[in-house]
Amino acid sequence: MTFTEQANRIFRQVIDDYHLTDNVDAAIHNPYSRDSIEYSLYTKCWIDTVQWHYEDIIRDPHINPHEALSLKRLIDRSNQERTNLVEDIDTYFYRLYSDVTPLPDARLNTESPAWAVDRLSILALKIYHMQEQVDRKDADDSHRKKCQAKLKVLLEQQKDLSLALDQLFDDYQSGRKIMKVYRQMKMYNDPSTNPVLYKKN
Repeated sequence: MTFTEQANRIFRQVIDDYHLTDNVDAAIHNPYSRDSIEYSLYTKCWIDTVQWHYEDIIRDPHINPHEALSLKRLIDRSNQERTNLVEDIDTYFYRLYSDVTPLPDARLNTESPAWAVDRLSILALKIYHMQEQVDRKDADDSHRKKCQAKLKVLLEQQKDLSLALDQLFDDYQSGRKIMKVYRQMKMYNDPSTNPVLYKKN
Protein backbone atom coordinates (compact mmCIF):
# COMPACT_ATOMS: atom_id res chain seq x y z
CA MET A 1 0.00 0.00 0.00
CA THR A 2 1.40 3.41 -0.94
CA PHE A 3 1.48 6.27 1.54
CA THR A 4 -1.41 8.07 -0.17
CA GLU A 5 -3.53 4.91 -0.34
CA GLN A 6 -3.09 4.63 3.42
CA ALA A 7 -3.75 8.34 3.96
CA ASN A 8 -6.89 8.38 1.81
CA ARG A 9 -8.20 5.30 3.62
CA ILE A 10 -7.62 6.96 7.00
CA PHE A 11 -9.25 10.21 5.84
CA ARG A 12 -12.38 8.33 4.77
CA GLN A 13 -12.35 6.48 8.10
CA VAL A 14 -12.26 9.80 9.97
CA ILE A 15 -15.08 11.31 7.95
CA ASP A 16 -17.24 8.23 8.48
CA ASP A 17 -16.41 8.25 12.21
CA TYR A 18 -17.35 11.93 12.50
CA HIS A 19 -20.67 11.43 10.76
CA LEU A 20 -21.71 8.75 13.24
CA THR A 21 -22.76 11.74 15.38
CA ASP A 22 -22.35 14.65 12.92
CA ASN A 23 -21.64 16.88 15.89
CA VAL A 24 -18.81 19.44 16.06
CA ASP A 25 -18.58 18.87 19.81
CA ALA A 26 -18.11 15.12 19.52
CA ALA A 27 -14.93 13.73 21.09
CA ILE A 28 -12.23 12.34 18.84
CA HIS A 29 -11.45 8.63 19.31
CA ASN A 30 -8.20 8.18 17.42
CA PRO A 31 -7.58 4.41 17.12
CA TYR A 32 -3.89 4.68 16.23
CA SER A 33 -0.74 4.68 18.34
CA ARG A 34 0.06 8.21 19.48
CA ASP A 35 3.60 8.26 18.08
CA SER A 36 2.61 6.98 14.63
CA ILE A 37 2.08 8.85 11.37
CA GLU A 38 -1.35 7.22 11.21
CA TYR A 39 -2.29 8.99 14.45
CA SER A 40 -1.24 12.33 12.96
CA LEU A 41 -3.18 11.71 9.75
CA TYR A 42 -6.32 10.78 11.68
CA THR A 43 -6.03 13.83 13.94
CA LYS A 44 -5.34 16.09 10.96
CA CYS A 45 -8.46 15.00 9.11
CA TRP A 46 -10.58 15.20 12.27
CA ILE A 47 -9.56 18.85 12.69
CA ASP A 48 -10.42 19.48 9.02
CA THR A 49 -13.77 17.71 9.33
CA VAL A 50 -14.87 19.63 12.40
CA GLN A 51 -13.76 22.88 10.80
CA TRP A 52 -15.67 22.03 7.62
CA HIS A 53 -18.84 21.93 9.70
CA TYR A 54 -17.89 25.07 11.64
CA GLU A 55 -17.70 26.83 8.27
CA ASP A 56 -21.18 25.56 7.36
CA ILE A 57 -22.67 26.72 10.67
CA ILE A 58 -21.16 30.21 10.59
CA ARG A 59 -22.75 30.87 7.20
CA ASP A 60 -26.24 30.58 8.63
CA PRO A 61 -27.73 34.04 7.84
CA HIS A 62 -29.77 33.87 11.05
CA ILE A 63 -26.89 33.02 13.38
CA ASN A 64 -26.72 35.02 16.58
CA PRO A 65 -23.82 37.55 16.27
CA HIS A 66 -22.39 36.50 19.64
CA GLU A 67 -22.48 32.86 18.59
CA ALA A 68 -20.84 33.79 15.30
CA LEU A 69 -17.99 35.55 17.08
CA SER A 70 -17.45 32.57 19.37
CA LEU A 71 -17.46 30.30 16.34
CA LYS A 72 -14.96 32.54 14.55
CA ARG A 73 -12.63 32.12 17.54
CA LEU A 74 -13.03 28.34 17.28
CA ILE A 75 -12.23 28.47 13.57
CA ASP A 76 -9.13 30.56 14.27
CA ARG A 77 -7.97 28.05 16.88
CA SER A 78 -8.72 25.17 14.53
CA ASN A 79 -6.67 26.81 11.77
CA GLN A 80 -3.70 27.16 14.10
CA GLU A 81 -3.99 23.53 15.23
CA ARG A 82 -4.18 22.48 11.58
CA THR A 83 -1.04 24.45 10.72
CA ASN A 84 0.84 23.07 13.73
CA LEU A 85 -0.05 19.53 12.78
CA VAL A 86 0.96 20.02 9.14
CA GLU A 87 4.35 21.18 10.37
CA ASP A 88 4.61 18.13 12.64
CA ILE A 89 3.86 15.86 9.66
CA ASP A 90 6.52 17.66 7.62
CA THR A 91 8.99 17.07 10.45
CA TYR A 92 8.16 13.35 10.20
CA PHE A 93 8.98 13.37 6.47
CA TYR A 94 12.12 15.43 7.02
CA ARG A 95 13.41 12.85 9.50
CA LEU A 96 12.35 9.99 7.24
CA TYR A 97 14.54 11.25 4.40
CA SER A 98 17.30 12.84 6.49
CA ASP A 99 19.82 10.13 5.59
CA VAL A 100 19.35 10.58 1.83
CA THR A 101 22.12 12.49 0.07
CA PRO A 102 20.62 14.73 -2.62
CA LEU A 103 21.99 14.30 -6.15
CA PRO A 104 24.11 17.18 -7.52
CA ASP A 105 21.20 18.29 -9.74
CA ALA A 106 18.51 17.73 -7.08
CA ARG A 107 15.67 20.23 -7.16
CA LEU A 108 13.28 21.75 -4.66
CA ASN A 109 9.52 21.27 -4.71
CA THR A 110 7.00 24.12 -4.68
CA GLU A 111 5.37 22.87 -1.48
CA SER A 112 6.29 20.54 1.33
CA PRO A 113 4.70 17.08 1.34
CA ALA A 114 2.54 17.74 4.40
CA TRP A 115 0.76 20.61 2.67
CA ALA A 116 -0.07 18.21 -0.15
CA VAL A 117 -1.37 15.82 2.53
CA ASP A 118 -3.46 18.74 3.82
CA ARG A 119 -5.00 19.13 0.38
CA LEU A 120 -5.71 15.40 0.20
CA SER A 121 -7.56 15.61 3.51
CA ILE A 122 -9.69 18.50 2.25
CA LEU A 123 -10.33 16.66 -1.01
CA ALA A 124 -11.65 13.66 0.94
CA LEU A 125 -14.13 16.00 2.63
CA LYS A 126 -15.17 17.58 -0.67
CA ILE A 127 -15.73 14.15 -2.19
CA TYR A 128 -17.82 12.95 0.75
CA HIS A 129 -20.04 16.00 0.80
CA MET A 130 -20.36 16.24 -2.98
CA GLN A 131 -21.49 12.61 -2.98
CA GLU A 132 -24.12 13.63 -0.43
CA GLN A 133 -25.40 16.20 -2.92
CA VAL A 134 -25.48 13.65 -5.72
CA ASP A 135 -27.56 11.37 -3.50
CA ARG A 136 -30.00 14.05 -2.27
CA LYS A 137 -33.62 12.98 -2.64
CA ASP A 138 -34.95 16.51 -2.12
CA ALA A 139 -32.87 18.03 -4.95
CA ASP A 140 -33.85 18.15 -8.61
CA ASP A 141 -32.11 16.28 -11.43
CA SER A 142 -30.27 19.39 -12.58
CA HIS A 143 -28.65 19.87 -9.18
CA ARG A 144 -27.64 16.22 -8.92
CA LYS A 145 -26.16 16.19 -12.43
CA LYS A 146 -24.10 19.31 -11.73
CA CYS A 147 -22.83 17.77 -8.52
CA GLN A 148 -22.07 14.48 -10.29
CA ALA A 149 -19.90 16.38 -12.78
CA LYS A 150 -18.11 18.15 -9.93
CA LEU A 151 -17.63 14.85 -8.11
CA LYS A 152 -15.98 13.37 -11.19
CA VAL A 153 -13.46 16.23 -11.21
CA LEU A 154 -12.79 15.88 -7.48
CA LEU A 155 -12.13 12.14 -7.83
CA GLU A 156 -9.73 12.79 -10.69
CA GLN A 157 -8.00 15.47 -8.64
CA GLN A 158 -7.65 13.05 -5.72
CA LYS A 159 -6.14 10.42 -8.00
CA ASP A 160 -3.71 12.88 -9.59
CA LEU A 161 -2.63 14.50 -6.33
CA SER A 162 -2.12 11.08 -4.73
CA LEU A 163 0.09 9.98 -7.62
CA ALA A 164 2.06 13.24 -7.60
CA LEU A 165 2.68 12.95 -3.85
CA ASP A 166 3.82 9.33 -4.09
CA GLN A 167 6.12 10.36 -6.95
CA LEU A 168 7.51 13.14 -4.76
CA PHE A 169 8.35 10.60 -2.06
CA ASP A 170 10.15 8.52 -4.69
CA ASP A 171 12.11 11.63 -5.67
CA TYR A 172 13.08 12.28 -2.05
CA GLN A 173 14.16 8.67 -1.55
CA SER A 174 16.30 8.71 -4.71
CA GLY A 175 17.80 12.14 -4.00
CA ARG A 176 16.19 13.78 -7.05
CA LYS A 177 14.39 16.27 -4.79
CA ILE A 178 15.58 18.07 -1.66
CA MET A 179 13.39 17.75 1.42
CA LYS A 180 13.12 21.04 3.28
CA VAL A 181 10.73 22.19 5.99
CA TYR A 182 9.49 25.75 6.36
CA ARG A 183 7.36 27.10 9.17
CA GLN A 184 4.29 29.20 8.44
CA MET A 185 5.29 31.97 10.85
CA LYS A 186 1.67 33.00 11.34
CA MET A 187 1.72 36.43 12.96
CA TYR A 188 -1.90 37.21 13.73
CA ASN A 189 -2.15 34.57 16.47
CA ASP A 190 1.03 35.74 18.18
CA PRO A 191 0.47 38.57 20.71
CA SER A 192 4.06 39.71 20.14
CA THR A 193 3.63 40.21 16.36
CA ASN A 194 -0.04 41.19 15.93
CA PRO A 195 -0.13 45.00 16.40
CA VAL A 196 -3.78 44.92 17.48
CA LEU A 197 -2.72 42.72 20.38
CA TYR A 198 0.68 44.08 21.40
CA LYS A 199 -0.37 47.74 21.20
CA LYS A 200 -3.02 47.07 23.84
CA ASN A 201 -0.48 45.81 26.35
